[in-house]
Amino acid sequence: MDLTLTPSAEKFIRRMLRFGGAGADAGFRLSVSPGGCSGLASEFSVEAEPKPGDAVVVHNGLKLFLPAESRLLLQGVTIDFADTPMSSGFVFHDPKATSCGTCGSSAPAGQATVALSDIQVKSGR
Repeated sequence: MDLTLTPSAEKFIRRMLRFGGAGADAGFRLSVSPGGCSGLASEFSVEAEPKPGDAVVVHNGLKLFLPAESRLLLQGVTIDFADTPMSSGFVFHDPKATSCGTCGSSAPAGQATVALSDIQVKSGR
């Protein structure tokens, strides 16, 4: 799968996995669907194991649990993590995207920002 994680995104995901409480073999579940201002809506969680239908993609030792639709939408995408005085969250850089629409987003075309408050941590207990 052609998916890129920047060093800052990797660092954040490693922290989530370390402190997520789902165990040493946990993975980072990333579910992306069409929607949202930039064309992508997403949910994240730390899971003890993949859900049925998830593919396990290992990137630099990180386990990503990706549902089928997410794999299609994330093909060729770079995932970054931004921490600024105004917001913190993931930023998706999609070279396939052409427009953000008219929703008033400040993100350039092909970028979606996901706030930390949107990330769910599940312990699997």
